[in-house]
Amino acid sequence: MTEDKKKAKNHWVINEEDNPKAKWYILHTYSGQEVRVARILQQRIQSLKLEDKFFEILIPTEERLKIRAGKRFTKEEMLFPGYVFVRMILDDNSWAAARGSEGVTGFVGSGDQPSPVAGREIKAIEKYLATEKPKYTVKFSVGEAVKITDGPFAGFLGTVDNIDKERGKLRVMVSVFGRETPVELDFLQAKKA
Repeated sequence: MTEDKKKAKNHWVINEEDNPKAKWYILHTYSGQEVRVARILQQRIQSLKLEDKFFEILIPTEERLKIRAGKRFTKEEMLFPGYVFVRMILDDNSWAAARGSEGVTGFVGSGDQPSPVAGREIKAIEKYLATEKPKYTVKFSVGEAVKITDGPFAGFLGTVDNIDKERGKLRVMVSVFGRETPVELDFLQAKKA
């Protein structure tokens, strides 16, 4: 498969034909091995010349905001850890190719019979993946009154003294026992008073 057939991150198109017999199935894999399993499956499809049976491989992911050691970063996380979605025509050969791929523990379904995923469920996943996620914006300004909503100073009122957009932090001056005390907060720990 060439890179130009990759629709989006973790979404590969193997065959662009719109075959009505093709249905979405879910492969169960070892958690954390989803991308590896997808690549192995692609190689098996090519080596067994089953491109006419397989159409797409999808691993739904999204960027999530994380905070570690006071620094913000985004990390791509699986929406369905341990699962790989495959659009294919199910027959003995395609079942064996998918089931026999390294890292695949089975199909989602009842007993030994894989169950296809309803089209509306896949459309809902694709719609969710296509929506633009809201970006976090700084809604504070220096000198503004804020109320602390989380942490040891929750409920205290203070004034924004400094904004560090890169780290996603505010320095708020809070009156504790009659003294102005600086408190460093995450943007999510304060709201406008």
